[in-house]
Amino acid sequence: MSSETPAPAPEPRHGRAAGGRVRWRRFALIFVPAIGIVAVLLGLTANGALASSFSISGQEFQVSAASLNGVGFQQFGTIEETAGKKPIAVAQSEIGTATITNLCQSVVTTFPLGLGTYTLKITAGDGSTPVHADSLIIDADQLSSSVASFRNINIGQDASTLNAVGGVPDGQAGTFGQQSSAITIDGLQQVAYSTSAGTFTLPGFKLSLSAGDGSCF
Repeated sequence: MSSETPAPAPEPRHGRAAGGRVRWRRFALIFVPAIGIVAVLLGLTANGALASSFSISGQEFQVSAASLNGVGFQQFGTIEETAGKKPIAVAQSEIGTATITNLCQSVVTTFPLGLGTYTLKITAGDGSTPVHADSLIIDADQLSSSVASFRNINIGQDASTLNAVGGVPDGQAGTFGQQSSAITIDGLQQVAYSTSAGTFTLPGFKLSLSAGDGSCF
């Protein structure tokens, strides 16, 4: 008999799944520690210690709501960067104070070992108390609604001069921007890369992980 030690079996490779979905092991390794990191970032942002900027995962997620009402709104195009240094063009929406009814957020991923597709979904604000957010920032590449209303809107304002939301304007000079004193969106459907806020209060918070594609829309 040979005394040689058998070579270790090659480890499985976990890459991005088809359709922009990610393998569950990678998803879990990123998502679980990110909960604590995001909490720290939001606390520092609320106290003015950090700008609302962080490396995004690059995976899109869905957000829907029956209605969003905001005071102070501005929007401009910008570039965000993944942890792997991949640039992604987004439309950044900033809202000073927002109330949101029937909020739904979902992300679809795939388990290994043949378990298939699962959806991680968060819902909140489906009762008499809506979701409340301050200093809300959303990076998205798709947005639609049944009705959108703007008060005192400026369209085509230089992005570096936007001032509807407090803080230092972070749009690039010479690029398109728009702002309004208030915004109402009914039947919101959005595909986003990231969301951050100074405070984010979620009454009736529910989190579920279910088999299949149970996206918000």
